[in-house]
Amino acid sequence: MFLVVGLGNPSRKYEGTRHNVGFEVIDRIAEKYNISVQTRAHRALVGKGILGGQNVLLAKPQTYMNLSGESVRSLVDYYKIDIQKDLLVIYDDINLEIGQLRIRAKGSAGGHNGMKNIIAHLGGQEFARLRIGVGEKPEKMDLADYVTGHFSKGEQGLMEEGYLAAVCASERIVSGNIGTAMNEYNQKKKEE
Repeated sequence: MFLVVGLGNPSRKYEGTRHNVGFEVIDRIAEKYNISVQTRAHRALVGKGILGGQNVLLAKPQTYMNLSGESVRSLVDYYKIDIQKDLLVIYDDINLEIGQLRIRAKGSAGGHNGMKNIIAHLGGQEFARLRIGVGEKPEKMDLADYVTGHFSKGEQGLMEEGYLAAVCASERIVSGNIGTAMNEYNQKKKEE
C-alpha cells in the first residue's frame, strides 16, 4: 500500500490557507478517484482507494501542522509502510512561486516545521515529497500569520492550476515514476 499524506491544520478557520495546500491536494485526489477521506484513525482522516494503479491510503493528519509526525509515524507503523518506496508527503513551500511544484525523492525539512516533525518521528528523510509553492512571505509580515493566511483572488487561480498539476504528479509518483514526475514538474512556470 502507498501512503499519501497531505499536510495542513484541522478546523474550519484554516480551510483555504497557505499552510493547508496538502489537504487541498488530498481532497482533489479523493474527489477525482471517488475515495472517501472521512475515517478517523491514527490521529488523521484517512481513506483507501486506487491511484496510479496502486492501492493507496490518503491521509490528512489532524494533529496540527507542527505535530504531523505523530500521525504519520502511527500510519507507517500500522500499515508497515516502507518510507523509501511507499510514502509521499504533500505540503506548502514559501520558497516557490504560487502554484509551482517541486518533487524530491528525499531531502531536508527546508525549515518547514511539519516536515521537521515527520523526519524526527520517522528517523530519516529518505521519502518522497511534493512541495507546492505558496509564494514568498512579505518582508515585514510574521511567518505564522502569512502561512495561516488566505490566498488573494488572483493567487487562487494559480493555486488551482498547481493543485491539478499536483494530482497528476501524485499519480506518477505513486505508480513508480518519480523520475518522470520530477522531469515534468520541477521546472519554473513559463512566463505567459
